[in-house]
Amino acid sequence: MNIIKNRYLYFFISLLVIIPGIVYMGLNWQQTKAGPLQLGIDFRGGSLLEVQFAGPRPTAEEITALYKDFSTEEEPIADPQVQSLDLDSISIRSKAMTDETKGKIVSEMETRFGSKVTVLDFTSVSASVGGEVTRAAGLAILFAAAAILIYIWWAFRSVEHAYRYGTAAIIAMLHDVLVVLGAEAILGYYLGWEADALFLTALLTVIGFSVHDTIVVFDRVRENSHIYRRVEYEKMVNHSIVQTLDRSITTQLTVMFTLFALVLFGGESIRHFVVILLVGIFSGTYSSIFNAAPILVVWENREWNTWFKRKEAAL
Repeated sequence: MNIIKNRYLYFFISLLVIIPGIVYMGLNWQQTKAGPLQLGIDFRGGSLLEVQFAGPRPTAEEITALYKDFSTEEEPIADPQVQSLDLDSISIRSKAMTDETKGKIVSEMETRFGSKVTVLDFTSVSASVGGEVTRAAGLAILFAAAAILIYIWWAFRSVEHAYRYGTAAIIAMLHDVLVVLGAEAILGYYLGWEADALFLTALLTVIGFSVHDTIVVFDRVRENSHIYRRVEYEKMVNHSIVQTLDRSITTQLTVMFTLFALVLFGGESIRHFVVILLVGIFSGTYSSIFNAAPILVVWENREWNTWFKRKEAAL
């Protein structure tokens, strides 16, 4: 099995997967004016109220009218986003409001709609806290990338050009980050899914899985570089990938089957988190096999020196 031979095909497939996500990130930015993703209250601030009705569930228009009655200059909560959860429950997202206002709204719901209302969840985050969370999330990803680069450089210090392994791992990790962000942008655009703290948790978990699988392949490359000294570098790397292929696929499939079961039977509250994990782990498996190690070969052969020459020869 010659995986390295078709490396540019695999790079092209990655590009085809990433580009639509980038397009939808742009569409989200144009639509919300707040960023490439539909951000939840953890990042942009606001309030989330989830309630359950004992009787008939009111319409989105009735909830919007109720919120408008309680909207003030200090708490401009008019025009909330209303989403149905179950047959008798709804989720309402608005700008930040206090517990006191929430209590008044719930009381008014019971009076106006003639039904007992049970508060399932209430979260309120100020815009300033949301901004701090966004900055902290960006720093967390940058710190993770820097720590990975330093660790791999140190772990592979006995191999010639050790820094290449860390750089290739970071490129593969960025591939997975872009795939996850693109998937979130597409799901947010069509389904209204919002990136929240759980999404950040899923993203950091994907980074960990991606780098772990890449290191497994790189470790076999390191071992074989000492064993097969006279073998061509490209063949040695391909042999290393094939040796770890069964382990990588089997390990990741075990995780993915579990996540797929959670998507089907785990409930609405964790479905978003699990879907993002499923997409990210699949991407991580792909990038560690078809992107990370082939990048080492491209770098070793300095193939960028021949890219344009090939085009000129073709002309």
